[in-house]
Amino acid sequence: MFEQTINDHISCIKNLADIKEIIIKAGEMLTTSLEKGNRILICGNGGSAADSQHFAAEIVGRFEKERTAWPALALTTDTSIITAIANDYTYDDIFSRQVEGLGASGDIIIGISTSGNSKNVIHAINKAKNMGINTIALLGNDGGQLNNCADLAVTVSSTVTARIQEAHIFILHFWAKMIEQYFTNES
Repeated sequence: MFEQTINDHISCIKNLADIKEIIIKAGEMLTTSLEKGNRILICGNGGSAADSQHFAAEIVGRFEKERTAWPALALTTDTSIITAIANDYTYDDIFSRQVEGLGASGDIIIGISTSGNSKNVIHAINKAKNMGINTIALLGNDGGQLNNCADLAVTVSSTVTARIQEAHIFILHFWAKMIEQYFTNES
């Protein structure tokens, strides 16, 4: 079982080469947004919520290089905001209300969903688009509904949630590296 899991992981990561251009384009979108003084918003549920927070930490803190902090905000962290919105509206609105209150035209949002069908992430992406916020969806399986909602969909070709999440963190780390190298003038 251990060897099979490693082989499945390696295969999933190797398959990212098939979507290399889309991954790089998304990284360029993120870099451009930051370069223009805008911020990155990130959202997702469960493991994708953890990935949202992880990526925000890499951008605000640092990834590999000592440098200036950049604005990134995981919409998954403020339990008072999340529970107030879930209570007063619906759980499907927990991210879109935050996008409305915290986002601005020119910002960029990453919606993470292994299925591509998380309603609260779909609502956030749709709200963002209506506000002039650029949208990236980080997905798995066939991309689900989010595949057609976001400006750019990065879909990991797997049906296994664990492998999708492992590929997502690889992609998020790659984007952090792209951003850092751009702003620290390295190739």
